[in-house]
Formats: sequence, structure tokens, C-alpha cells
Amino acid sequence: MEVEVKLRLPDASTHQKLSDLLSPFHLETLIQENIFFDGSNSELSSNRAILRLRFYDVASRSCVLSLKAKPLISHGVSRFLELEEPFDPVLGRACVAEPWRLKAAVSSSTLLKHVREQFGVGEQGFVCLGGFRNVTGVYEWKGLKLELDESNFDFGTCYELECESLNPENDKKVLERFLEENGIRYKYSEVSKFGVFKSGKLPD
Repeated sequence: MEVEVKLRLPDASTHQKLSDLLSPFHLETLIQENIFFDGSNSELSSNRAILRLRFYDVASRSCVLSLKAKPLISHGVSRFLELEEPFDPVLGRACVAEPWRLKAAVSSSTLLKHVREQFGVGEQGFVCLGGFRNVTGVYEWKGLKLELDESNFDFGTCYELECESLNPENDKKVLERFLEENGIRYKYSEVSKFGVFKSGKLPD
């Protein structure tokens, strides 16, 4: 079970202010493209799961295939099951253009075999749902690994601070105190980025 603290920021200026505050702790900036897939008969989404290809950097030099399932997000804490494995970025791009290639890749992918067996994806294989892009600043701050996200959807941009955590309630309090002391406005995230993408609108 993966657990993350997720705090939503209201706008670009707040994102920039927090980015400036965290700049001494900056490790790297990741450019990500996230593309999602379901079974042709909604075999994954009907079981609260989704398949994702994530491409890194503009040139897509690397790619990761992930299965995310049984998400639960409440009061700024997200919990979900996740399996992932490296995926050939050239094949990944081909799968985006022709989703049937994912089914053809089952023989070489442990994760795709699991998806086929667990969710019974049928003969018609997978469908591509589209996706969105992230620009993610990664920081090491007070023993916490923070990710400051700018997520670019076709319908707008969403800003979020995330932190993977083994003690989410404690870490959330530490982050809230830091944001409040520095005048950073925020709300608890109540929907995942994929949920925002599927809804077609930014959170209120």
C-alpha cells in the first residue's frame, strides 16, 4: 500500500512562492507525460484500477508501466495499491498510438500478465484514455521527500504538494505548519490527478 500526503495549491503564484521557499532543498526537476489505459470493456476501471505509462523527459528516454488500484483519498492523505516495472519507451510510444500492442507485449511483461489474469482483459485488449503532463520539482526537506507538481490538463493546470509517507498524519502536520508559517494557501486534495483528468474539470 502506497501512502501520500497530498495538499492542493490554489494557483500559479502560490506554486511559485513555495518553489522559491524550497529551492535550497531542490534535488531535480522531472518532466513527465502520463498516459492511461483501460480494458476495452472497462475491465480495470470497473474494479477501481487503471494502467498507466509514464514517460520521462521531453525525449522520452525512459518509461515506467504502472498498475494503480483501490485508491482512497481523504483529508489530504491518499492510499492506493501500486505495481510498476520499467517499459521500453519506444514500445510505449507505439502502444499509445496502437493500444493493441499492449496485449501483444503480455509475453514480455510480468505486470501485463498480472493485469490479464487479475482483471480478465478480453480478446479486444486495451483502449487508450489519453492523459496529461507533469512538471515535478523534487526536494529533500527535513527528512521528507517532497514533490511539487504542476499538472497540465487540456482544460487547465493544477498545483499540488505531495509527500510519500510512512507516518502521514504526523508528516501532514509538519507540512501544514510549514505552509501556514510562510503564508502558503492550500487545501486538502480530495481527488487524484487521474480523477481530475477523468472529470474534465479542475477541482473547486
